[in-house]
Amino acid sequence: MKRWGNMSRTFTKYGKEISMVVKAGGPNPDTNSRLRVIIQNAKAENMPKDNIERAIKKASSKDQEDFKEVAYEGYAPYGIAVLIETATDNTTRTVANIRSYFNRYGGSLGTSGSLDFMFERKCRFTVPAAGLNVEDLELELIDFGAEEVFQEEDKIIIYGLFPEFGNIQKALEDKKIEIINAEFERIPTELKQLNAEQMAEVEKLLEKIEDDEDVQQVYHNMA
Repeated sequence: MKRWGNMSRTFTKYGKEISMVVKAGGPNPDTNSRLRVIIQNAKAENMPKDNIERAIKKASSKDQEDFKEVAYEGYAPYGIAVLIETATDNTTRTVANIRSYFNRYGGSLGTSGSLDFMFERKCRFTVPAAGLNVEDLELELIDFGAEEVFQEEDKIIIYGLFPEFGNIQKALEDKKIEIINAEFERIPTELKQLNAEQMAEVEKLLEKIEDDEDVQQVYHNMA
């Protein structure tokens, strides 16, 4: 049941992402580069093709609610910084829920922008390693905004500057390199060490936040 619950949240997340990028750039993946990578990400998470096509069709209709991307920041117990990305059609509901989770689990919701300096925003691409040389690929992608390229088992991970997402995506597509996954990340500049008991307290809060249907991503600086 937990696995099905996680799958349902994942599909809801991609449904919202599809809705936002379709409204911003149209329903055709051939002309909407962000939609192309979100479809690829959704397929990698086993989202059925019918679900993806239904989400695109729904996003193209006038009846589809508009989702807004809003980030919330706060502190979990023991001073752990938490940054939450949401996609919501009701910010009043979302902020009330997020605040209640912090209050219930010994944290506090902060003001917007208060934790930005504690996280670096990057883009990350995952591609198959077969037939590619990591060093050659890194040299080729540096001019397009890539900062770090390394191999993990049968995949190559590419980290780049946040604004260079489109340039790196286009470079990979022009080279006919399959993009398994592409997304944005917020990477903490410093990690904070806690003992096992303290970590368990913080994880209760993080799990509660992640279960909220408006939440897309949760980042923190707990080691």
